[in-house]
Amino acid sequence: MSDKQQEKYVRMTTQPVGRLVRELAVPTIISMMVTAAYNMVDTFFVGQLHSNSATGAVGVAFSLMAIFQATGFFFGHGSGNFISMELGRQHTDSASKMAATGVVYALLAGTLIMALGEIFLVPLARLLGSTETILPYAKDYLRFILIGAPYMTASFVLNNQLRFQGSAMHGMVGIVTGALLNVGLDPLFIFTFKMGVAGAALATIISQLVSFCLLLAGTHRSGNLPIRLRNVRFRWEYFTMICKGGTPSLCRQGLMSLATICLNNAAGVYGDAAIAAMSVVQRAMMLANSALIGFGQGFQPVCGFNYGARLYDRVLKAFWFCVRWATIFLAVAGIVIFWQAPQIIAIFRDDPEVVAFGTVAMRAQCCTFFLCGFNMIASMMTQTINKVRQASILAVARQGVFFIPAVLILPHFLGPLGIQLAQSISDVCALLLTIPLAGGVLREMSAQQKVMEKS
Repeated sequence: MSDKQQEKYVRMTTQPVGRLVRELAVPTIISMMVTAAYNMVDTFFVGQLHSNSATGAVGVAFSLMAIFQATGFFFGHGSGNFISMELGRQHTDSASKMAATGVVYALLAGTLIMALGEIFLVPLARLLGSTETILPYAKDYLRFILIGAPYMTASFVLNNQLRFQGSAMHGMVGIVTGALLNVGLDPLFIFTFKMGVAGAALATIISQLVSFCLLLAGTHRSGNLPIRLRNVRFRWEYFTMICKGGTPSLCRQGLMSLATICLNNAAGVYGDAAIAAMSVVQRAMMLANSALIGFGQGFQPVCGFNYGARLYDRVLKAFWFCVRWATIFLAVAGIVIFWQAPQIIAIFRDDPEVVAFGTVAMRAQCCTFFLCGFNMIASMMTQTINKVRQASILAVARQGVFFIPAVLILPHFLGPLGIQLAQSISDVCALLLTIPLAGGVLREMSAQQKVMEKS
């Protein structure tokens, strides 16, 4: 272990957890919000084309972007969890091998997604929720976005590995640079070059390529684990470890994609305006939710390092610190968004039908938004310490076990209101499931800490 790595180990296991989480959370919050802004930027500029079908196409493509993210988070969280605990045990060599292996696996998986997507482009667009009027725009967008699948997937891995090593700042630099570039390229390609929705997709994949290169460079700085091909290991034990740590993320993000597909198909019954409205609501709420995820991601390396070092009291202190502040933030954010809901939606698509439909859905979600803090932090904790059963259940609960049935069943009884209320109902149900599952893990850690204190 190098001097810089030793210094990082001491910092992660001795610095007060509240201050440590705050320091690590600031760059991860920025990174996550900027990642969410990629699609929001596309939605904003495509909305200037004054077409509900074009705006709906970006919403349809969001499901595919969620698949990229699910794949990247599977390899990124799977390898990152292992890396943080191995660094907590001061096992640098095995951590380095896992870092390189996770990135290469993601590149290969992204290449497979790209190939299959381009071959089955039209069926894919229909599967994602395209109506006949949205289909031409969706094809234009998806054709370009699929080209970036390999390195976009790998970027999620690199960003997660950097933050699990306590170097979220390098990840933030890569993500933010790409986002700023995307803001500049979107109007250039969409309006100046008159490429329409295809221009938005092209701007995104160019920006993401720049992010990937900067993230890769960040692995060679500040005592991070450099990505070297000679460290790649195509062995079952490495893939097994990735599966243990990454399956909850794959379930969570994969179900997010499936949930969006179900939402688009359910909303499509009420026309393109409904799809466009829910697309805007998803992105606006995702921006606020990204701040929560980023805060939780600041907790994860603290959790992994200290759990690996058997400092369970620090894990518990960090958990409750995050739950307390996440709940306060979400309550305040929910109040602000509820108040400004029509104005927020109008920024992206100033159409009376879109604004009316989206306002009800957005305000409904705001009423239960504060519940997501405990749900998210508990899910991240169980995943980071390899409580695979609990983490997998919590990962699928909100968007899978509860949301998908809600969005498919409620419209039969409540009409469009069922679509607008589905997310809020799933949030309440997810909390009722999270409390006993997370409580058991917390009690177990408390018992382990008492044993450590006696020995």
